[in-house]
Amino acid sequence: MQNRQEKISQVVVTAGQMRDIEDRIFAAGMPVVALMEKVAGLIARRIQEIPPTHASRSTWGDPIALSVSPWEKTALASLNKGGYVPSNISLKRGYRVGILVGPGHNGADALVVARELYFRGDEVWIYSPFSKLKELTSQHLQYAQSLGIPIYQTIEQLPDSDLLIDGLFGFGLEKNLTDPIASAINQLNELSVPIYSIDLPSGLHTNTGEVLGTAIRATHTFCLGLWKLAFFQDRALEYLGKAELIDFDIPLADVEAVLKDAPRIKRITPAMALATLPLPRPPVTHKYQEGHLLLICGSQRYAGGAILTGLGARASGVGMLSIAVPESLKSLLVSHLPEALIVGCPETESGAIAHLQLPENTDLSSFNAIACGPGLTRDATPIVQEVIKSDRPLILDADGLNILAQMGAIATLKKRLAVTVLTPHTGEFQRLFPDVPDAKNDRVKAVQQAAAQSGAVVLLKGARTAIANPQGAVWIVPESTPALARGGSGDVLTGLLGGLLAQAATKQIPVEDIVATAAWWHSQAGIIAAQERTQLGVDAFTLTQYLVKALS
Repeated sequence: MQNRQEKISQVVVTAGQMRDIEDRIFAAGMPVVALMEKVAGLIARRIQEIPPTHASRSTWGDPIALSVSPWEKTALASLNKGGYVPSNISLKRGYRVGILVGPGHNGADALVVARELYFRGDEVWIYSPFSKLKELTSQHLQYAQSLGIPIYQTIEQLPDSDLLIDGLFGFGLEKNLTDPIASAINQLNELSVPIYSIDLPSGLHTNTGEVLGTAIRATHTFCLGLWKLAFFQDRALEYLGKAELIDFDIPLADVEAVLKDAPRIKRITPAMALATLPLPRPPVTHKYQEGHLLLICGSQRYAGGAILTGLGARASGVGMLSIAVPESLKSLLVSHLPEALIVGCPETESGAIAHLQLPENTDLSSFNAIACGPGLTRDATPIVQEVIKSDRPLILDADGLNILAQMGAIATLKKRLAVTVLTPHTGEFQRLFPDVPDAKNDRVKAVQQAAAQSGAVVLLKGARTAIANPQGAVWIVPESTPALARGGSGDVLTGLLGGLLAQAATKQIPVEDIVATAAWWHSQAGIIAAQERTQLGVDAFTLTQYLVKALS
């Protein structure tokens, strides 16, 4: 059972794919009305378990705004103490619940929820502003009316409530919302009342997360069956609130039949990430079998970048760590990372690395992986050019990416024979790939195109970090925290990823899986640190101290 739940929790689908999966289920004989009853029953049960507090809605990375399935709460309990609503809360009934009903089956789902809450003792009313309804929706509305549940057609008529259930529009909405429903949604958003959306907040595009004119700002969203792509688009997050998956037992065979050869979009789960770590180590091993990483980073201006990258690499458990820095920084790095081999290099007048000066009998091919960029400055252009010509797996970040952009990213990377991993934030991404559509509009599509064009594995940082390989497969980190929006946190990720990549090279672990694991691990450390220290208390150095703790 848990194996199925784990697989389902990883799947992310588009509106078209979800529609095709549902069509297969109905074609196999599942009555629409039976599935609707099952889904609505699950939703009603969850609504009873969640207290309708009037707390402010969470935004893109608040530790309590997690995209998790209920069973994962147990798996993550040790990593996120106190960040979840317990699943066994028992509440007194009698809440005033408003049900917002749309014309389609999302509205019908909401009406079944209304009926169930009414039978369980809540004071329920219905807002149904549409004159034309689907047949099943109309039947459920008629039955609700026969029970004596009040039904209102205009926003001005609505009584007070403790909670609103949004069933206006589900997945698949394509057109912008217009008045009068757009004005009604805006007025509903002004109320100081929690809003629980069914499947997706009404007004959001299922794939891109675009706000189609206006949208419900949900406190909580119940994603039905499979995760939809909008849940992992940065621009949708302020509308989703706390998101959870309502698993109504879609057969895996139907999911596989629809997705089959399409590039997969995967939500990184704890089980997936932990399974990729190079653990346990064999009982007989030595440091060189556990990977040798070369970091090339730092300058007199940005000495801290080298330290933070090195501390991130240390946490990865890499067997050997070499760090090339300007000669003037060597003693500083030794004091922070005594176990690392610090390579002092000749420097320019500006304090950047002038050229690599590796130890005798050592060249770039001596390392299992190279990470280059944090704190370099653009004066280190010859260094980046040199490592790009190497035959080693290479991570480029920060000024490594800026220099690559000046060289022409796509043409340069296509000449590389070894694996390249790029880790840009949105600004760096746009400089690297100026012809790719704006990543702010559709992060998943943008990162897919960038990886396909460059032949690199591309990690696009953000509230929901997205990773793509050249074949079009995507991995998404489902949770993060704005505590990571601080200088140096990306340097920590580069070091952590470099250490894992060096170890993967000796163990034949797929590069994309390693990148996904590093990104997830980094986010988890930030979440735990923010829970203990608040979002204001997680500087990059502090973050490094939570990396190992995140796995313990």
